[in-house]
Amino acid sequence: MRVKTRSMEETVLCGMFTALIAAGAFIKISIPVQPFPMHFTMQFFFVLLSGFLLGKRMGALSVLCYLAIGLSGVPVFAAGGGMAYLIRPTFGFLLGFVFAAFVTGLVSERMRGGSFAALLPAAFCGLLAMYASGMVYFYVISNFVIRMPVTWGIVFVNCFLLTVGGDLLLCVLAALAAARIAPVLRQIR
Repeated sequence: MRVKTRSMEETVLCGMFTALIAAGAFIKISIPVQPFPMHFTMQFFFVLLSGFLLGKRMGALSVLCYLAIGLSGVPVFAAGGGMAYLIRPTFGFLLGFVFAAFVTGLVSERMRGGSFAALLPAAFCGLLAMYASGMVYFYVISNFVIRMPVTWGIVFVNCFLLTVGGDLLLCVLAALAAARIAPVLRQIR
């Protein structure tokens, strides 16, 4: 019976984080850069929390569920939804959320500490995973799929420098929140 209860808890938490990530898409600041506008959203905060609180596997699964919902046509992404999103150069950041949740969960599990100081490096590793995915995808889709050439310099400025400050702040906030929430979740379980 305990196995079923544990599985149900994980399913509920996974669904909850899928919904939180979707809600985070609507808390946004648009940055009007060319060739495609960038959106700074609260999604990354919830992605990091999913890695911290659900672990690498369930955190990544919650993001995959979010992506499946958005790609099926439900407008849960910052600029809508649907399969056409796959050829948007910024979709790589959404894919990067899967890697960020997984890496954040993996590193925080290996650090074996629930303190802010132990969680912050895990958040930074998740940030690096997301940006690596997003920047490479942006470059490849722009240059080779939609034939709108961009240089690595443009990618670095538009896809990193303009947004990384806010995302670093989200890393700090997510590590702080996880340090406070994780002990409560452990007591409930």
